[in-house]
Amino acid sequence: MFRLNLCRRLLSLLFLWLFGGVSVAASTEAPKMLLLNSYQSESVVGWLMSEKLDGVRAQWNGRQLISRGGHVISAPAWFLKDFPEFALDGELWTQRQDFENILSIVRKKQPDQRWHEVTYNIFEVPNQVGGLLDRLSVLKAYLKKHPVPHLKVIPQIKIESDIHFRSELKRLVGLGAEGLVLRNPDQGYVTGRHASALKVKPFQEDECQLLGTTPGKGKYLGQVGALVCLWRGEKILIGSGLSDHDREIPPSEGAWITFKYYGVTATGRPRFPVYLRVKADKDF
Repeated sequence: MFRLNLCRRLLSLLFLWLFGGVSVAASTEAPKMLLLNSYQSESVVGWLMSEKLDGVRAQWNGRQLISRGGHVISAPAWFLKDFPEFALDGELWTQRQDFENILSIVRKKQPDQRWHEVTYNIFEVPNQVGGLLDRLSVLKAYLKKHPVPHLKVIPQIKIESDIHFRSELKRLVGLGAEGLVLRNPDQGYVTGRHASALKVKPFQEDECQLLGTTPGKGKYLGQVGALVCLWRGEKILIGSGLSDHDREIPPSEGAWITFKYYGVTATGRPRFPVYLRVKADKDF
């Protein structure tokens, strides 16, 4: 009887592998990844720049996609079918300003048809030798022999001058991009936060805890005027960025929300805070 049950279990797992999600494990050890520092005013002429995609970070270990938090991502078998045996690091992504949608797709235990919207965009090939372009060339060579339409290498552009870098940032942000990633092309593969990898955004993001709301006035009479939040021990008001739905049904008190702001005032408070969403764990 034990052997019969074991055989049935193995057949069930095989069925899931072939026709459903590839992964049956809920989580594994969190992978070691390169993490980005924030750009200050470093000289980056001669470095490489690429668009910062607001997707879900995932590392391919040759068998499974693992989130930054160590969770196995239940991608369809067809999605992973022709992936290489060597490791990859990148973003699962759909399009600009679509983070909540891509997160809902990737988090599902049983993958659905929306995975056809997803691409896996690679900015690093771990454990390979040489500089960044050398490492990425390993994947490019593989894809020439084994094309995978939804597996892409993020284009890397050499920064010719400070004006070049600034104008590219302005152009991409105007198209709805989150910002830029700057990489030292000569740096070998490393993990953790490193001075050779920087992120640049036209604004900053942070989280705060919702304490309550203020009543709306004028056209918002009878609705929410602003969110009252606790941020670094200080109370702040966030009134911009709220949709009509948010003003009618705001997030629950105690929830953590993500907002963006444009620097800080002389008193250290966020300048022009704008509500983005209830905090979502990209690492899940």
